[in-house]
Amino acid sequence: MNNICIIPARGGSKRIPRKNIKEFNDKPIIAYAIKAAIESGLFNEVMVSTDDEEIAEVSKLYGAKVPFLRSQKNADDFATTNDVLFEVIQQYKQDFGVSFDNACCIYATNPLIQTQRLIEGFNLMLENKFHTVFPVVSFGYPIWRCLKREISGKTEMKWTEFMNSRSQDLETMYHDAGQWYWFNIEKFSTSKKMFTENTASIILNEIEVQDIDNETDWKMAEIKYEFLQKTK
Repeated sequence: MNNICIIPARGGSKRIPRKNIKEFNDKPIIAYAIKAAIESGLFNEVMVSTDDEEIAEVSKLYGAKVPFLRSQKNADDFATTNDVLFEVIQQYKQDFGVSFDNACCIYATNPLIQTQRLIEGFNLMLENKFHTVFPVVSFGYPIWRCLKREISGKTEMKWTEFMNSRSQDLETMYHDAGQWYWFNIEKFSTSKKMFTENTASIILNEIEVQDIDNETDWKMAEIKYEFLQKTK
């Protein structure tokens, strides 16, 4: 299998400036994604897609390749992850004549990523011939008992039929952990979609997951990282 890891890392982060190379613990946060990909032993190529020269240099320092910079078109606020992935796949084919069988998109601000989870996801995709596989985590509280609130403050249950239901009796629901996506490149190139009718997931523990959109999120990620290090 010819596999590529693609780590998108745009330079224009706004909520946390220079987020992709901001120091987390003792190294730039992007280094954790690069390290997990390399240590998995699953990839022929671990590359970073960026429009930023400094991010490119930091990425190469930690073992990733940056064979080309991202196009200006896919470096603005409107480009999707799928746009970036498709560009990388096409540019490898066009510039180097290289095609890959499978790819994994790993997000750059991902210090809680576990190498074994990457391997687990890849094996699930191959063994069951799924188009894509990604990690999920359960909602911390049953979404069936969610509330809706008006500007005035008036609050109602969204689904009143669950008003008296015990939380333990309600179906567990999950959301995207926002860490990585394994996908079959042939299927992706045809559908241009990451989520298809043949998509699967693996379940992560909540201690392995943390969105990082602000400084509070960053501190929470540091706490979870320290906990995970102690449990290894």
